[in-house]
Amino acid sequence: MTVKVSSIGLKGLEGYRVQVEVQVSQGTESMVIVGLPDASVKESKERVLSAVRTLDGDVTDQKIVVNLSPSEQKKNGPLFDLAMAIGLLKELDHLKEEIPQDAAFIGALSLDGTVEKVEGMLPALIAAKALGFKKVYLPLDPVIPIEMLEDLDCIIVGHIDEVLQHLAGQTLLPLDTPTQAADRSFPMPGYQKDFCHIIGHEQAKRALEIAAAGGHNVLMSGPPGCGKSLLAEAFPSILPPLSKEAQLEVISLYQLAKEQLVSPQIAPYRHPHHSASSVAIIGGGTYPKPGEISLAHRGVLFLDEMAEFTKKTLDMLRQPLETGKVTISRAHSTVTYPASFILIGAMNPCPCGYLGSNIRYCTCSPKSIQAYQNRVSGPVYDRIDILLSLRSVNLSQQTAKTETSSAIRLRVKKAQDRQFERYQEQLCNAKVPFEMLTAASPLTESQRNMIAQIAVKQQWSSRVQIKLIRLARTISDLAGESSITDESIWQAMTFRRTNHSNQSTAVREN
Repeated sequence: MTVKVSSIGLKGLEGYRVQVEVQVSQGTESMVIVGLPDASVKESKERVLSAVRTLDGDVTDQKIVVNLSPSEQKKNGPLFDLAMAIGLLKELDHLKEEIPQDAAFIGALSLDGTVEKVEGMLPALIAAKALGFKKVYLPLDPVIPIEMLEDLDCIIVGHIDEVLQHLAGQTLLPLDTPTQAADRSFPMPGYQKDFCHIIGHEQAKRALEIAAAGGHNVLMSGPPGCGKSLLAEAFPSILPPLSKEAQLEVISLYQLAKEQLVSPQIAPYRHPHHSASSVAIIGGGTYPKPGEISLAHRGVLFLDEMAEFTKKTLDMLRQPLETGKVTISRAHSTVTYPASFILIGAMNPCPCGYLGSNIRYCTCSPKSIQAYQNRVSGPVYDRIDILLSLRSVNLSQQTAKTETSSAIRLRVKKAQDRQFERYQEQLCNAKVPFEMLTAASPLTESQRNMIAQIAVKQQWSSRVQIKLIRLARTISDLAGESSITDESIWQAMTFRRTNHSNQSTAVREN
């Protein structure tokens, strides 16, 4: 007879059902694990056998075969220890009760039978819920927000004997403990930078408000010290708090990357240095883990001195910017991580940084300026919605009062609510399929003709024209309009013409 116990395997952030099949027969005492296990899974046999012996399980002269199905999928990590031990105890008739078909078992075992937490339990729990499991047996991990996993009974166990008692109906284990909720509580930190502290740059603030409302990418160009980095650092303060679904995704990614998360309630903000490798930015390694673009999922990725990043690294951003996810292929595995973020780029207009400046003279030759701007390729420019050209601000001309980030955040939240209501999904205008956007907000004949005429003059690609329509839809949402207005289209066009680099882009496209 063969006993089947369910567990969860991970492929990146995606989970899948693993059927742990255990069969015991008379023969030379041994335990074999098949189903493409890696080294950490193969080592489970010693932990499982030792844990079973602590419960007086007799494996003398028993040949044990464990199959991890699906057999064509590579298995990694000690997530399956608990499921193997339960299956073995059932096969040895140490467990009399039937194992529920709607229950999954995840967790590692120590030699004395203690159930220990492992990396990736939260993604496994999210996958278990999606796969239709009703209950999951798992060890205590204070970081996991169990209360956010609705319609899934998470049964906390500290020892394998507690699992047997619960299956026998002898003990009803609590789903939570008073100390857990306190340990998992994340403070809602205040933002260090606020828009009210930024002097001038009213057009840039308006552009960033639009970017936050619709999830649009922004590239800022201007001389050193004009305020590009300050604007980018203040940008997360106008983003609304994350939804429960987004919080779970962010916590899962940070756990897989073994990174510290300040608070899951606020949008992540990542600011990698331009000397970072492409693996650090995109993700990967011998054993793939999330990179900066995945850690910025549901948040902001700020690339300061964008032209100083290697061309290879910038071009690798093209797929994530288009699809919202990144696929990493290695010899032993292929994993996919979510990477839906708002890209904020900042760069100088030329190598010396003072092209077009009113206070310093540019010493760069036209050839060096062209080569510098060409470091950001045409396809990457096409994936940027808003191009901003900044100038230094005279501090003596400070306005009497500037708007706070909290006031802007309220308008952004209202605009996002309109989008969610329109698409019936957690989608923003920059990420929604274009067919869905045009079906919900069709353009008039005159508006299509207007965009086509300007696009010919400006030599804009089809992708840029689609970006303009998405941008106009967001501007209309901020204005509370149900349809795309002519005024919003004209305003969207100004955000594609304000950057001096359009001339160089046109040269490249020719």
